[in-house]
Amino acid sequence: MARTNPIEFTRQVRQEVAKVTWPSRKETGVTTAMVFVFVFIMAIFFLLVDQVAGWLVSFVIGLGA
Repeated sequence: MARTNPIEFTRQVRQEVAKVTWPSRKETGVTTAMVFVFVFIMAIFFLLVDQVAGWLVSFVIGLGA
């Protein structure tokens, strides 16, 4: 692997950072809201799956009694 000097490295980093497209404030807000909604939906889903699995285990272990 070729070594580059610190000045060349800094120049390359600046070039790469210039290529980055940063999200707008609105895009960040919408994405954050979507994440919170998805987390809430998944929490409800896993709560239901856990309740059903617990009921099945109790049914099998208790043999329906």
